[in-house]
Amino acid sequence: MRDQLLTFGRFLGLNARWLAGGVLLTFASSVGQTFFIASFAGDIRADYGLSHGGFGMVYMLATLASAATLVSIGRVLDSVAVYKVAAVSIVCLAGAAFLMATAHTIPLLLLSIYFLRLFGQGMMTHTAMVAMGKWFVAERGRAVSVTTAGHQLGEGILPIVLVSLLVMADWRTAWLLAGLILILAVLPLSFLSLAKPRTPSTQDLAITESGRQWTRSEVLKDAPFWAVCTGVLAPSFIGTSVFFHQVHLSELKIWSSGVVAASFAVMAITSVIVGLITGQLIDRFTARRLLPFFLFPLTIGCAFLSVAQQSYSMALFMFLLGSSYGVSGAVFGAIWPEVYGTRHLGAIRAVVSAAMVFASALGPGLTGWLIDIGVGFETQLLIMSGYCMATMLVLFRVSKQLQLRLTSVVQAT
Repeated sequence: MRDQLLTFGRFLGLNARWLAGGVLLTFASSVGQTFFIASFAGDIRADYGLSHGGFGMVYMLATLASAATLVSIGRVLDSVAVYKVAAVSIVCLAGAAFLMATAHTIPLLLLSIYFLRLFGQGMMTHTAMVAMGKWFVAERGRAVSVTTAGHQLGEGILPIVLVSLLVMADWRTAWLLAGLILILAVLPLSFLSLAKPRTPSTQDLAITESGRQWTRSEVLKDAPFWAVCTGVLAPSFIGTSVFFHQVHLSELKIWSSGVVAASFAVMAITSVIVGLITGQLIDRFTARRLLPFFLFPLTIGCAFLSVAQQSYSMALFMFLLGSSYGVSGAVFGAIWPEVYGTRHLGAIRAVVSAAMVFASALGPGLTGWLIDIGVGFETQLLIMSGYCMATMLVLFRVSKQLQLRLTSVVQAT
C-alpha cells in the first residue's frame, strides 16, 4: 500500500499541470450539468409558468439538440489543440450562463439550456477525457480517474454553495456570477495548464499505435460498441432524472430542502475514492475487465430509494450512485482508446458523449411526462433498477468478447 501511494504521488507530481487542467474542465462543466441547472428548477418553473413535465420537455429538447450537435463538433479535437477547444468552450459556456440570467421567454430559455448542455456537459467533459486518453497510455486509468474527480468536486461543493447563495440573492444573479467566474478565473487557468500538451514517452507511443486504429465509421458498425453504450446510458439517465426531480423527490419523501443538497457531498466523496481505486485497477487489469461491475451499486440504489422513506436513505442512495459513477467514470474514460485506439479518439468519443447527453436529455423529459400522467417517480426507480440488472448481465458477455478479441490481436502480432 505504501509503495502504491508513493507511486501515485510521483504520478501526480510529474503530471500536475495536465491533470489540474483536466480537473478544471470537468469541474467547470458543472455549470452545464443537470444537478446545477435543477437547483433552480422551482424558480424557473415559477417564472415561466411551467409544470414538471413542461420544464422537463424544454430541457429534453434542448439537450437532445446539444447531443446531435456534439456528434459533429466533437471530432474537432482530432485536429485542433486541446487548449484552443477548451478556451472556445469556456467562452461559449459563460455566454450561455449570461443568457440564462437575462432570458425571459421560453424560446430563449430553451436556447440557453441548449448552449449550457452543449458546452458544459458536452464539450468541457469531452475535451478533458479526449486529452487524457491521448496524453496518457500506461497510466491512463489514473489520469482519467483524477480528471473525473472534477465532476465530483462540483457535485459535492456547488449544491451547498447554491443553497446558501439563493438565501442572499435571486437565481438570476447566481447565473451572472457563474458566467463571470468562467471568464475571469477558469479561462486563464485553463490556458496555463493546457497550452503545452503532454508528450507520451516513446514506449507509450508504441503501445498507443500497436493495435488497430479504428475509424468512427468502423466503430459504428461494431456491435460491442453499441452494447457498451447501453451501459453508458444508465448512469446518465438515472443520475440526471434524480437530480432534475430532486425538489419533487423531497416532496414525495417529506424531506427538508437541505437533505438532497447535503447528500451530494456523500456522492462526491464516494465517487472520488472509488474512481481513484478504479483507475489503479484499470492500469493493472484493463478497463474491459472491469466493464460490467459499475451497474451493480446502481441496481441496488434505485430499488432502495424507491421504497425507503427515512432522510438518511438519500445519503445511502448517493453513496451507491457515487460508487457507480466512480467506476464508470474511470472505465468509460479508458475503454475507448484501449479498445479502438487513439488516432480517431475525438470522433469516436464524440458519439459516446452524445449518447450520454442524449440519455441525460431523455431522463427529465420522460420521467417528468410519466409523473404528469400518474406514474410515480418511486415506481420509475424500480424500473430503472431492473434495466441496470439486465444491462449488467449483457456487459459480462461483452467484456469477455472484447477480451478475446484483443487477445487474438496480440497473438496474431
